[in-house]
Amino acid sequence: MNATPSLRLIIDSADAPDGTEFIRPLPHSVEAEQHVLGSAMLSAVALGEARGLLDGSEFYRPAHAQIWDGILSLADRGAPCDPVAVAAAIGPRDIAKVGGAPYLHTLISQVPTAVNVAYYAHMLRDLAYARKVVATGTRLAQLGHASSGDDIAELRAAVATEISAVTAPDTRGWPAPAPLWGAASDDLPAFPVWCFPGWLGDYVSALAEATQTPADLAGSLALAVLAVAASGKVWVRGTTWTEPTNLYTVVVLPPGNRKSEVYKAMTAPLKAAEAELVRAAAPRIAEAKLARKVAEADAEKAERAAVNAVDEILRAERLAEAQDAALRLDETRIPAEPRLFTANATVEKLTSMLAEQGGRFAILAPEGKIFSILAGRYSGSPDLEVFLSGHAGEEMRTDRMGREGEDVTAATLTLGVCIQPGVLARLGETPEFREQGFLARLLCSVPKSLLGFRRADPDPVPAAVLDTYASNVKALVLSLAALDEPRTLRFTPEAEAAVIALLRDTEERFRPGGDLAHMPDWGGKLVGAILRISALLHLAEHLRTGWDRPITLATFTNAHQIGEYFTQHAQAAYDAIGADPAVADARALLEWIRRTGTERFTARDVVQALRSRFAKVTDTDAGLRVLESHGWIRRLPAPPRKGAGRTPSVAYEVHPEAANAPAGDAQ
Repeated sequence: MNATPSLRLIIDSADAPDGTEFIRPLPHSVEAEQHVLGSAMLSAVALGEARGLLDGSEFYRPAHAQIWDGILSLADRGAPCDPVAVAAAIGPRDIAKVGGAPYLHTLISQVPTAVNVAYYAHMLRDLAYARKVVATGTRLAQLGHASSGDDIAELRAAVATEISAVTAPDTRGWPAPAPLWGAASDDLPAFPVWCFPGWLGDYVSALAEATQTPADLAGSLALAVLAVAASGKVWVRGTTWTEPTNLYTVVVLPPGNRKSEVYKAMTAPLKAAEAELVRAAAPRIAEAKLARKVAEADAEKAERAAVNAVDEILRAERLAEAQDAALRLDETRIPAEPRLFTANATVEKLTSMLAEQGGRFAILAPEGKIFSILAGRYSGSPDLEVFLSGHAGEEMRTDRMGREGEDVTAATLTLGVCIQPGVLARLGETPEFREQGFLARLLCSVPKSLLGFRRADPDPVPAAVLDTYASNVKALVLSLAALDEPRTLRFTPEAEAAVIALLRDTEERFRPGGDLAHMPDWGGKLVGAILRISALLHLAEHLRTGWDRPITLATFTNAHQIGEYFTQHAQAAYDAIGADPAVADARALLEWIRRTGTERFTARDVVQALRSRFAKVTDTDAGLRVLESHGWIRRLPAPPRKGAGRTPSVAYEVHPEAANAPAGDAQ
């Protein structure tokens, strides 16, 4: 076996009169190296853990590095990594240099369990760094001794190079950390108007130009308009589940951004379609009113006859007639006048509107008063049931004090509102919004305001573009309203394969360091939202006949792009809301790490340093979980237990880039 490397520290004869030379071995642990190698041969899982931390340069013994290379060569081919296979991979000429085949079996026999491999792999990394520091010190000493005094600039440069090499962050095994603050509105993507069918994208762009507003405003409202037309009438089938086609869209803009003007323009065709539905329903409603009056008269007449009957047999007959008349009266209902949406309503009134309109209704408004209503400003406590069930298309059964209850087989509620940033920030003041999943249902758009940069003479919306938008939206509403029963859209085989791929890719985004790790409630509904948008784009593309054909891959791809737009804006909205105290704790922790240059710590260290925020160790749990899920820290493996005693505190290692994190990430 190769000789063990060592560092020879020679003491000058002036300091060592006897001329002695001291040889001190470099920092290392043969036992740790053996444990890692043995674990890697025992368990593929252990090999994966170790491989994420080591590249082979950490092994002190060259023989161990050669064994490691042999193990990796087998793993890369998908071959087993047992001692026999490793010996064959190393080859008969080199196996003797590493201690022979029996030594490989010895490595395995010295591993009681492979679960501690990460602990020993971290140890090897630390020891390798210590050796690097020693080597750097030796080179610095050599540079100093070799200097003549005339080359000080070169010496400083050489020293700086050596020091930077030993202090550079080592990001091996670390995923890129996810920011704790979303992007500012200046950095957020613009609404992908090109994903709309031509007639709709043309109108959104033209309206944005005419009103000098971000296209995000008209684009988000366009989705809400399509949802008003489709919800309750069209559903969309995923791989194993079905989604309704309603959406909750929220646009966040400061005052003075002409939200009301855009809102009126976008909803005008809905009002025209609603008026047409009212005219079409008028004869039916008039007939029902007349039938109701007749039934009331019949019931009253039958009741009087039963009361006035003297003969017992005749009274029984009249009583039966009165009961039949009462039943007919109860069954004779006057249908409600068709309504598509309202600007605001109490929760109770909104529930009644859903029941009256067959389970489909919408809240469309240029302001966010509905959020105050939901927060309980008038009722005294938050009431979110109608918005939770109404988003999912669930059955609703409501009992009322002193009045008849209301049942909705499948409630589909659409939300399309514009709010001010202050309203968004105050959403975090109602914990139930996050806890009950209301915020997770919102597709938020946080565009950059154009105030101060608006043109005084914008181009008006071309008449042809306006007329096409108005006629197409009206046609879509009326054609879908005429469906006698709900229809379910499906995807083409290519599009369905893309849905499956999206499910797989989205799942990985919840892992530590993923961009959805800190907002799994919202991310859990992302795929469903994209499916709903796919259906809406499909219906807008195939007016009057879209429910009879499958959704194509091109349409799904456009919906996916809109979904990613809302993902980035949702992250910014969550930051503005500040709805999660755990995120605020995580920001405080990251700021402490960044400010102090901390590289490793325990929860007790945090409490000692930040007593004003964390009174006890358990108070740090939520913030640490957020930092860990975002990839800023990771738990260090605990040392193997040896005998009884208190479990040691969990220690954390800090991402090497944490010291360079932007200040915004740590606030």
